[in-house]
Amino acid sequence: MTASAIWTAYLTIVIREVRRFTRIWAQTLLPPAMTMTLYFIIFGNLIGSRIGEMGGFDYMSYIVPGLIMMSVITNSYANVVSSFFSMKFQRSIEELLVSPVPNWVILAGYVSGGMVRGLGTGVIVTLVSLAFTSLQIHHLGVMVVTLLLTSALFALGGFINAMLATKFDDISIVPTFVLTPLTYLGGVFYSIQLLPEFWQGVSMVNPILYMVNAFRYGILGVSDVNVGVALSMVTMFIVLLAVVALTMLKRGKGIRH
Repeated sequence: MTASAIWTAYLTIVIREVRRFTRIWAQTLLPPAMTMTLYFIIFGNLIGSRIGEMGGFDYMSYIVPGLIMMSVITNSYANVVSSFFSMKFQRSIEELLVSPVPNWVILAGYVSGGMVRGLGTGVIVTLVSLAFTSLQIHHLGVMVVTLLLTSALFALGGFINAMLATKFDDISIVPTFVLTPLTYLGGVFYSIQLLPEFWQGVSMVNPILYMVNAFRYGILGVSDVNVGVALSMVTMFIVLLAVVALTMLKRGKGIRH
């Protein structure tokens, strides 16, 4: 394929993905805003007023970066896993498989679509948070890079989950039993400095801890982990998952019988 044809194929997939979730915005964009509003009210205002400061900031300001990152993670993942599995289930994925579109273009298109939804909900949650607290950006570059890398990583994860899934129940297992526990234990609502030394060590195994703290550093300038290490780890995971996803596409794992 020529560069022009590749670009057209990529844009076609991305536009399809964006239209897919914007057409049902009441199911894809509105719920995260409502959920995070409840978090801000319950944890930020009601509970946060009793907790006081954390990391040198009032509790509401401290949890905002984590809640934004939570929305980016869940929506980047959910968009790709639901969309690609639906293509498999309806057998319309065969149209892509018989086309001359390279596998990396297919992967890039779906990942980009997931990133658009993840980053879009992140913007929405950020706007909602402004009704409860003021945000001061400490390092714009770190904040943007962390957002982009994290959304790309979990979009890739959603793609792999969709390829391995054989029924609709399979696409909810990872978000329910893996992503949710890791996110809640990833320093969204607290600093790991509050934990005993043993549990601090255990928390350091959680990859989401590094993403949340790198993003918190970009906004507030505080972090429980080394930001350079955090961004390097996310980049490494992206490369690893991209290789896995491309290998599975080449072999037709879950989509060729």
